[in-house]
Amino acid sequence: MDAEEMMLQYRSQNNLAPMPFDAWSFGTNADLLAELVLQGRKTATSSLYELYLHEQEPLPQTGQYNVILNSRGEAVCVIRTTAVYVSAFNKVAPFHAAKEGEWDGSLAYWRAEHEAFFTKELNAIGKEFTKTVPVVCEEFELIYPKGG
Repeated sequence: MDAEEMMLQYRSQNNLAPMPFDAWSFGTNADLLAELVLQGRKTATSSLYELYLHEQEPLPQTGQYNVILNSRGEAVCVIRTTAVYVSAFNKVAPFHAAKEGEWDGSLAYWRAEHEAFFTKELNAIGKEFTKTVPVVCEEFELIYPKGG
């Protein structure tokens, strides 16, 4: 199923009018991370503020709908953004790392994994990683399908 079809199913089952949404997959392991969302373990994500500037894209907004895709571009679920804030990398809070739901949920794991990932992303646009690089922290709720 593609993103349009999944949004249509969600809207039909909830008697909702058409609404804007984005469709995307998580960067490092799309299938595993999408599964963590379905399990309710992953309720947050993070990305580089610098990439939004570089790509001239707006930051995520509270209330925004997103269809999460797997590694094959197939729709897995619909989420709604519940909070967005920007933090320096070295100031990202332990609660945010835990909400990302990966590995043991620790801040140490989050920092190690994200430093490596963010370094690659920044290098690709000719920038360097620093411990104070701004990070967009996004929290969300799974809204479809429920009860994964």
